[in-house]
Amino acid sequence: MSGEESHAAPGGGPDERLRRWRLVLGGGDAADGTGCVLGGRDAAMDRTLAALYGSGSQGGKKREDSSRSAGLGGSAPQVARWLGDIRTYFPTSVVQVMQRDAIDRLGLSSLLMEPEMLEAVEADVHLVGTLLSLNKAMPETAKETARAVVRKVVADLEKRLATRTRATLTGALDRSARISRPRHRDIDWDRTIRANLKNYLPEYGTVVPERLIGYGRAAQAVKKDVILCIDQSGSMAASVVYASVFGAVLASIRSIATRLVVFDTAVVDLTGQLDDPVDVLFGTQLGGGTDINRALAYCQSQITRPADTVVVLISDLYEGGIRDEMLKRVAAMKASGVQFVALLALSDEGAPAYDREHAAALAALGAPAFACTPDLFPEVMAAAIEKRDLPIPE
Repeated sequence: MSGEESHAAPGGGPDERLRRWRLVLGGGDAADGTGCVLGGRDAAMDRTLAALYGSGSQGGKKREDSSRSAGLGGSAPQVARWLGDIRTYFPTSVVQVMQRDAIDRLGLSSLLMEPEMLEAVEADVHLVGTLLSLNKAMPETAKETARAVVRKVVADLEKRLATRTRATLTGALDRSARISRPRHRDIDWDRTIRANLKNYLPEYGTVVPERLIGYGRAAQAVKKDVILCIDQSGSMAASVVYASVFGAVLASIRSIATRLVVFDTAVVDLTGQLDDPVDVLFGTQLGGGTDINRALAYCQSQITRPADTVVVLISDLYEGGIRDEMLKRVAAMKASGVQFVALLALSDEGAPAYDREHAAALAALGAPAFACTPDLFPEVMAAAIEKRDLPIPE
Protein backbone atom coordinates (compact mmCIF):
# COMPACT_ATOMS: atom_id res chain seq x y z
CA MET A 1 0.00 0.00 0.00
CA SER A 2 2.84 2.39 0.82
CA GLY A 3 6.36 2.75 -0.45
CA GLU A 4 7.53 2.94 3.18
CA GLU A 5 5.37 0.80 5.48
CA SER A 6 6.89 1.40 8.87
CA HIS A 7 4.21 -0.69 10.61
CA ALA A 8 4.50 -3.78 8.42
CA ALA A 9 4.73 -7.03 10.32
CA PRO A 10 7.57 -9.36 9.30
CA GLY A 11 6.53 -11.81 6.63
CA GLY A 12 3.14 -10.15 6.15
CA GLY A 13 1.57 -12.07 9.05
CA PRO A 14 -2.00 -11.85 10.39
CA ASP A 15 -1.44 -8.48 12.12
CA GLU A 16 -0.23 -6.96 8.88
CA ARG A 17 -3.17 -8.40 6.94
CA LEU A 18 -5.57 -6.89 9.51
CA ARG A 19 -3.80 -3.57 9.18
CA ARG A 20 -4.17 -3.60 5.42
CA TRP A 21 -7.85 -4.51 5.63
CA ARG A 22 -8.28 -1.74 8.18
CA LEU A 23 -6.82 0.79 5.74
CA VAL A 24 -9.14 -0.51 3.01
CA LEU A 25 -12.24 -0.33 5.22
CA GLY A 26 -11.55 3.06 6.77
CA GLY A 27 -10.99 4.66 10.19
CA GLY A 28 -13.22 5.26 13.19
CA ASP A 29 -13.52 3.87 16.68
CA ALA A 30 -15.54 0.85 15.55
CA ALA A 31 -12.56 -0.40 13.55
CA ASP A 32 -15.06 -2.01 11.15
CA GLY A 33 -14.90 -5.31 13.05
CA THR A 34 -11.20 -5.87 12.49
CA GLY A 35 -10.13 -5.03 16.03
CA CYS A 36 -7.27 -3.01 14.56
CA VAL A 37 -7.17 0.69 15.46
CA LEU A 38 -5.11 2.96 13.22
CA GLY A 39 -2.73 5.52 14.62
CA GLY A 40 0.14 7.77 13.60
CA ARG A 41 1.21 7.38 9.98
CA ASP A 42 -1.52 4.83 9.25
CA ALA A 43 -4.22 7.23 10.46
CA ALA A 44 -2.79 9.96 8.23
CA MET A 45 -2.79 7.58 5.25
CA ASP A 46 -6.40 6.72 6.02
CA ARG A 47 -7.37 10.39 5.95
CA THR A 48 -5.87 10.85 2.49
CA LEU A 49 -7.78 7.79 1.25
CA ALA A 50 -10.99 8.97 2.93
CA ALA A 51 -10.80 12.34 1.18
CA LEU A 52 -10.95 10.57 -2.20
CA TYR A 53 -12.73 7.25 -1.68
CA GLY A 54 -14.93 7.94 1.34
CA SER A 55 -18.70 8.41 1.33
CA GLY A 56 -18.29 12.16 1.13
CA SER A 57 -16.61 11.89 -2.27
CA GLN A 58 -18.64 11.91 -5.42
CA GLY A 59 -18.95 8.42 -6.82
CA GLY A 60 -17.82 6.78 -3.56
CA LYS A 61 -19.88 4.02 -1.95
CA LYS A 62 -22.05 5.36 0.83
CA ARG A 63 -21.63 3.72 4.22
CA GLU A 64 -23.82 5.12 6.93
CA ASP A 65 -21.47 4.11 9.76
CA SER A 66 -18.26 5.14 8.06
CA SER A 67 -16.08 8.03 9.09
CA ARG A 68 -14.77 8.28 5.56
CA SER A 69 -16.60 11.40 4.56
CA ALA A 70 -13.89 14.06 4.52
CA GLY A 71 -13.85 14.95 0.84
CA LEU A 72 -11.49 17.47 -0.76
CA GLY A 73 -13.88 20.38 -0.93
CA GLY A 74 -13.43 23.10 -3.54
CA SER A 75 -10.29 24.75 -2.22
CA ALA A 76 -7.17 24.65 -4.39
CA PRO A 77 -4.79 25.00 -1.39
CA GLN A 78 -6.58 22.12 0.36
CA VAL A 79 -6.27 19.95 -2.76
CA ALA A 80 -2.61 20.93 -3.14
CA ARG A 81 -1.94 19.80 0.45
CA TRP A 82 -3.72 16.52 -0.27
CA LEU A 83 -1.56 16.01 -3.38
CA GLY A 84 1.51 16.53 -1.23
CA ASP A 85 0.21 14.04 1.34
CA ILE A 86 -0.38 11.24 -1.15
CA ARG A 87 3.18 11.66 -2.48
CA THR A 88 4.40 11.25 1.09
CA TYR A 89 2.48 8.03 1.75
CA PHE A 90 2.32 6.27 -1.62
CA PRO A 91 4.70 5.39 -4.49
CA THR A 92 4.54 7.34 -7.76
CA SER A 93 2.52 4.73 -9.66
CA VAL A 94 -0.19 4.81 -6.96
CA VAL A 95 -0.07 8.62 -6.78
CA GLN A 96 -0.83 8.90 -10.49
CA VAL A 97 -3.80 6.54 -10.17
CA MET A 98 -5.18 8.51 -7.21
CA GLN A 99 -4.76 11.80 -9.08
CA ARG A 100 -6.72 10.46 -12.07
CA ASP A 101 -9.42 9.15 -9.72
CA ALA A 102 -9.62 12.54 -8.00
CA ILE A 103 -10.10 14.32 -11.31
CA ASP A 104 -12.79 11.86 -12.40
CA ARG A 105 -14.63 11.29 -9.10
CA LEU A 106 -14.45 14.72 -7.54
CA GLY A 107 -14.62 16.97 -10.59
CA LEU A 108 -11.29 18.69 -9.94
CA SER A 109 -10.66 19.74 -13.55
CA SER A 110 -11.35 23.40 -12.76
CA LEU A 111 -8.84 23.34 -9.90
CA LEU A 112 -6.10 22.17 -12.28
CA MET A 113 -6.18 25.72 -13.63
CA GLU A 114 -4.80 26.95 -10.30
CA PRO A 115 -0.97 27.43 -10.31
CA GLU A 116 -0.50 26.18 -6.73
CA MET A 117 -2.25 22.94 -7.55
CA LEU A 118 -0.31 22.41 -10.79
CA GLU A 119 2.94 22.79 -8.87
CA ALA A 120 1.83 20.02 -6.48
CA VAL A 121 0.79 17.33 -8.96
CA GLU A 122 2.81 14.29 -10.01
CA ALA A 123 2.94 14.94 -13.75
CA ASP A 124 2.21 12.14 -16.22
CA VAL A 125 0.74 11.65 -19.71
CA HIS A 126 -2.84 11.57 -18.41
CA LEU A 127 -2.43 14.83 -16.54
CA VAL A 128 -1.03 16.43 -19.70
CA GLY A 129 -4.12 15.28 -21.58
CA THR A 130 -6.35 16.87 -18.95
CA LEU A 131 -4.41 20.14 -19.07
CA LEU A 132 -4.63 20.25 -22.86
CA SER A 133 -8.39 19.75 -22.71
CA LEU A 134 -8.57 22.73 -20.33
CA ASN A 135 -6.17 24.86 -22.36
CA LYS A 136 -8.70 27.23 -23.89
CA ALA A 137 -10.38 27.93 -20.54
CA MET A 138 -7.20 28.23 -18.51
CA PRO A 139 -6.47 31.67 -17.02
CA GLU A 140 -3.21 33.35 -18.01
CA THR A 141 -1.91 33.01 -14.43
CA ALA A 142 -1.94 29.21 -14.77
CA LYS A 143 -0.74 28.81 -18.38
CA GLU A 144 2.95 29.30 -17.64
CA THR A 145 2.85 26.69 -14.89
CA ALA A 146 0.83 24.33 -17.11
CA ARG A 147 3.42 24.63 -19.89
CA ALA A 148 6.16 23.83 -17.37
CA VAL A 149 4.28 20.69 -16.29
CA VAL A 150 3.76 19.62 -19.91
CA ARG A 151 7.38 20.36 -20.80
CA LYS A 152 8.62 18.16 -17.95
CA VAL A 153 6.52 15.21 -19.12
CA VAL A 154 7.55 15.71 -22.75
CA ALA A 155 11.24 15.89 -21.80
CA ASP A 156 10.93 12.64 -19.83
CA LEU A 157 9.21 10.94 -22.78
CA GLU A 158 11.83 12.16 -25.26
CA LYS A 159 14.59 10.89 -23.00
CA ARG A 160 12.90 7.50 -22.85
CA LEU A 161 11.96 7.15 -26.51
CA ALA A 162 14.22 9.24 -28.74
CA THR A 163 17.48 7.27 -28.84
CA ARG A 164 15.88 3.93 -29.66
CA THR A 165 13.53 5.49 -32.21
CA ARG A 166 16.35 7.21 -34.09
CA ALA A 167 18.53 4.08 -34.07
CA THR A 168 15.70 1.80 -35.24
CA LEU A 169 14.51 4.09 -38.02
CA THR A 170 18.00 5.02 -39.22
CA GLY A 171 18.74 1.31 -39.64
CA ALA A 172 15.46 0.78 -41.51
CA LEU A 173 16.19 3.74 -43.80
CA ASP A 174 19.66 2.40 -44.58
CA ARG A 175 18.29 -1.01 -45.42
CA SER A 176 15.51 0.41 -47.57
CA ALA A 177 18.03 2.51 -49.51
CA ARG A 178 20.47 -0.29 -50.34
CA ILE A 179 21.03 -0.93 -54.04
CA SER A 180 22.20 -4.02 -55.96
CA ARG A 181 24.68 -2.34 -58.34
CA PRO A 182 26.56 0.08 -56.11
CA ARG A 183 29.68 2.04 -56.92
CA HIS A 184 32.76 0.81 -55.09
CA ARG A 185 32.56 3.53 -52.43
CA ASP A 186 28.89 2.72 -51.77
CA ILE A 187 29.32 -1.05 -51.17
CA ASP A 188 28.03 -2.36 -47.84
CA TRP A 189 30.80 -4.90 -47.35
CA ASP A 190 29.35 -6.52 -44.24
CA ARG A 191 26.03 -7.40 -45.91
CA THR A 192 27.74 -8.24 -49.21
CA ILE A 193 30.03 -10.81 -47.57
CA ARG A 194 27.17 -12.36 -45.56
CA ALA A 195 25.03 -12.60 -48.71
CA ASN A 196 27.82 -14.41 -50.59
CA LEU A 197 29.13 -16.85 -47.96
CA LYS A 198 27.87 -19.74 -50.10
CA ASN A 199 30.45 -18.67 -52.68
CA TYR A 200 33.39 -19.16 -50.33
CA LEU A 201 36.40 -20.80 -52.08
CA PRO A 202 38.51 -22.70 -49.49
CA GLU A 203 41.47 -23.09 -51.81
CA TYR A 204 41.77 -19.33 -52.13
CA GLY A 205 40.48 -18.49 -48.66
CA THR A 206 38.09 -15.90 -50.02
CA VAL A 207 34.49 -15.18 -50.95
CA VAL A 208 33.52 -14.50 -54.55
CA PRO A 209 30.90 -11.72 -54.39
CA GLU A 210 28.41 -12.58 -57.12
CA ARG A 211 25.94 -10.02 -55.72
CA LEU A 212 26.95 -6.63 -54.38
CA ILE A 213 24.83 -4.80 -51.83
CA GLY A 214 25.32 -1.10 -51.32
CA TYR A 215 23.91 2.06 -49.86
CA GLY A 216 22.17 4.74 -51.89
CA ARG A 217 24.50 7.52 -53.01
CA ALA A 218 22.64 10.34 -51.26
CA ALA A 219 22.93 9.15 -47.69
CA GLN A 220 21.70 12.43 -46.24
CA ALA A 221 18.93 13.03 -48.78
CA VAL A 222 15.29 12.71 -47.77
CA LYS A 223 14.42 9.06 -48.28
CA LYS A 224 10.94 8.82 -46.78
CA ASP A 225 7.97 11.10 -46.20
CA VAL A 226 5.99 10.39 -43.04
CA ILE A 227 2.57 11.90 -42.33
CA LEU A 228 1.19 11.50 -38.80
CA CYS A 229 -2.58 12.07 -38.90
CA ILE A 230 -3.86 12.31 -35.30
CA ASP A 231 -7.43 12.22 -34.05
CA GLN A 232 -7.68 14.86 -31.31
CA SER A 233 -11.05 13.80 -29.94
CA GLY A 234 -11.14 13.64 -26.13
CA SER A 235 -10.68 9.86 -25.90
CA MET A 236 -7.35 10.08 -27.75
CA ALA A 237 -5.57 12.39 -25.27
CA ALA A 238 -2.68 10.05 -24.36
CA SER A 239 -2.18 9.16 -28.04
CA VAL A 240 -1.94 12.85 -28.95
CA VAL A 241 0.81 13.34 -26.34
CA TYR A 242 2.89 10.38 -27.51
CA ALA A 243 2.34 11.13 -31.21
CA SER A 244 3.52 14.71 -30.75
CA VAL A 245 6.71 13.52 -29.07
CA PHE A 246 7.35 10.96 -31.80
CA GLY A 247 6.61 13.59 -34.44
CA ALA A 248 9.36 15.79 -33.01
CA VAL A 249 11.78 12.83 -32.90
CA LEU A 250 11.03 11.88 -36.51
CA ALA A 251 11.45 15.51 -37.60
CA SER A 252 14.96 15.45 -36.12
CA ILE A 253 16.00 12.64 -38.52
CA ARG A 254 17.29 14.42 -41.63
CA SER A 255 16.38 11.64 -44.04
CA ILE A 256 12.69 11.68 -43.02
CA ALA A 257 10.38 14.52 -44.02
CA THR A 258 7.74 14.56 -41.29
CA ARG A 259 4.32 16.18 -41.40
CA LEU A 260 2.00 16.25 -38.38
CA VAL A 261 -1.72 16.81 -38.87
CA VAL A 262 -4.36 16.87 -36.11
CA PHE A 263 -8.08 16.78 -36.69
CA ASP A 264 -11.56 16.72 -35.21
CA THR A 265 -14.19 18.10 -37.58
CA ALA A 266 -11.51 20.54 -38.81
CA VAL A 267 -7.95 19.81 -39.91
CA VAL A 268 -4.88 21.64 -38.57
CA ASP A 269 -1.34 21.18 -39.93
CA LEU A 270 1.15 21.60 -37.06
CA THR A 271 4.25 20.66 -39.05
CA GLY A 272 5.77 24.12 -38.57
CA GLN A 273 5.87 23.59 -34.80
CA LEU A 274 7.56 20.19 -34.78
CA ASP A 275 10.81 21.59 -33.42
CA ASP A 276 9.00 21.94 -30.07
CA PRO A 277 6.47 19.21 -29.16
CA VAL A 278 5.13 21.39 -26.33
CA ASP A 279 4.03 23.96 -28.94
CA VAL A 280 2.48 21.13 -30.92
CA LEU A 281 0.50 19.96 -27.89
CA PHE A 282 -0.77 23.41 -27.06
CA GLY A 283 -1.77 23.75 -30.71
CA THR A 284 -4.19 20.85 -30.34
CA GLN A 285 -7.75 21.16 -29.09
CA LEU A 286 -8.89 17.96 -27.42
CA GLY A 287 -12.59 17.16 -27.69
CA GLY A 288 -15.20 17.72 -30.37
CA GLY A 289 -16.33 15.56 -33.27
CA THR A 290 -14.38 13.54 -35.81
CA ASP A 291 -14.07 13.76 -39.61
CA ILE A 292 -11.47 11.21 -40.65
CA ASN A 293 -12.37 11.54 -44.32
CA ARG A 294 -11.58 15.27 -44.35
CA ALA A 295 -8.27 14.67 -42.55
CA LEU A 296 -7.23 11.94 -44.99
CA ALA A 297 -8.23 14.14 -47.92
CA TYR A 298 -5.78 16.77 -46.67
CA CYS A 299 -3.04 14.19 -46.11
CA GLN A 300 -3.62 12.77 -49.59
CA SER A 301 -3.18 16.24 -51.07
CA GLN A 302 0.27 16.50 -49.44
CA ILE A 303 1.64 13.28 -50.97
CA THR A 304 4.13 13.85 -53.79
CA ARG A 305 6.10 10.57 -53.65
CA PRO A 306 3.59 7.78 -52.96
CA ALA A 307 6.10 4.93 -53.11
CA ASP A 308 8.25 6.66 -50.47
CA THR A 309 5.45 7.82 -48.18
CA VAL A 310 4.15 6.37 -44.91
CA VAL A 311 0.79 7.65 -43.62
CA VAL A 312 0.01 6.84 -39.98
CA LEU A 313 -3.61 7.36 -38.93
CA ILE A 314 -4.04 7.37 -35.14
CA SER A 315 -7.77 7.23 -34.36
CA ASP A 316 -10.50 5.21 -32.65
CA LEU A 317 -12.18 5.23 -36.11
CA TYR A 318 -15.49 6.70 -34.97
CA GLU A 319 -16.18 8.55 -38.22
CA GLY A 320 -18.45 11.57 -38.28
CA GLY A 321 -17.72 12.24 -41.94
CA ILE A 322 -18.36 10.17 -45.05
CA ARG A 323 -17.43 6.56 -44.31
CA ASP A 324 -17.31 5.26 -47.88
CA GLU A 325 -15.18 8.21 -49.00
CA MET A 326 -12.78 7.56 -46.15
CA LEU A 327 -12.31 3.94 -47.20
CA LYS A 328 -11.92 4.93 -50.87
CA ARG A 329 -9.14 7.32 -49.92
CA VAL A 330 -7.29 4.63 -47.99
CA ALA A 331 -7.66 2.22 -50.93
CA ALA A 332 -6.43 4.88 -53.39
CA MET A 333 -3.39 5.70 -51.26
CA LYS A 334 -2.44 2.06 -50.93
CA ALA A 335 -2.93 1.46 -54.68
CA SER A 336 -0.54 4.34 -55.41
CA GLY A 337 2.18 2.75 -53.27
CA VAL A 338 1.66 4.54 -49.95
CA GLN A 339 2.34 2.50 -46.80
CA PHE A 340 -0.77 3.07 -44.68
CA VAL A 341 -0.73 2.33 -40.93
CA ALA A 342 -3.87 2.53 -38.76
CA LEU A 343 -3.36 2.71 -34.99
CA LEU A 344 -6.37 2.60 -32.67
CA ALA A 345 -4.22 4.10 -29.92
CA LEU A 346 -0.62 5.05 -29.25
CA SER A 347 -0.42 4.58 -25.51
CA ASP A 348 0.41 2.10 -22.75
CA GLU A 349 -3.25 1.39 -21.98
CA GLY A 350 -4.09 -0.69 -25.07
CA ALA A 351 -7.05 -0.21 -27.40
CA PRO A 352 -9.86 2.07 -26.24
CA ALA A 353 -13.43 1.68 -27.44
CA TYR A 354 -13.28 1.84 -31.24
CA ASP A 355 -15.46 1.34 -34.30
CA ARG A 356 -15.05 -2.36 -35.07
CA GLU A 357 -16.87 -2.16 -38.39
CA HIS A 358 -14.46 0.46 -39.69
CA ALA A 359 -11.49 -1.50 -38.33
CA ALA A 360 -12.67 -4.61 -40.19
CA ALA A 361 -13.14 -2.57 -43.39
CA LEU A 362 -9.59 -1.24 -43.17
CA ALA A 363 -8.24 -4.74 -42.56
CA ALA A 364 -10.04 -5.89 -45.71
CA LEU A 365 -8.09 -3.20 -47.60
CA GLY A 366 -4.81 -4.57 -46.24
CA ALA A 367 -4.50 -1.96 -43.47
CA PRO A 368 -5.17 -3.77 -40.17
CA ALA A 369 -5.96 -1.42 -37.27
CA PHE A 370 -4.42 -2.19 -33.89
CA ALA A 371 -3.37 -0.52 -30.64
CA CYS A 372 0.32 0.23 -30.33
CA THR A 373 2.44 0.93 -27.27
CA PRO A 374 5.08 3.68 -27.42
CA ASP A 375 7.80 1.04 -27.06
CA LEU A 376 6.51 -0.84 -30.13
CA PHE A 377 6.03 2.25 -32.31
CA PRO A 378 9.64 2.43 -33.62
CA GLU A 379 9.37 -1.20 -34.81
CA VAL A 380 6.05 -0.48 -36.51
CA MET A 381 7.55 2.51 -38.33
CA ALA A 382 10.66 0.54 -39.30
CA ALA A 383 8.50 -2.21 -40.81
CA ALA A 384 6.44 0.37 -42.75
CA ILE A 385 9.58 2.05 -44.07
CA GLU A 386 10.98 -1.30 -45.22
CA LYS A 387 7.59 -2.34 -46.65
CA ARG A 388 7.40 -5.53 -44.65
CA ASP A 389 4.69 -7.01 -42.45
CA LEU A 390 3.86 -4.89 -39.42
CA PRO A 391 4.62 -6.35 -35.95
CA ILE A 392 0.97 -6.49 -34.87
CA PRO A 393 0.61 -7.46 -31.17
CA GLU A 394 -1.23 -10.67 -30.34
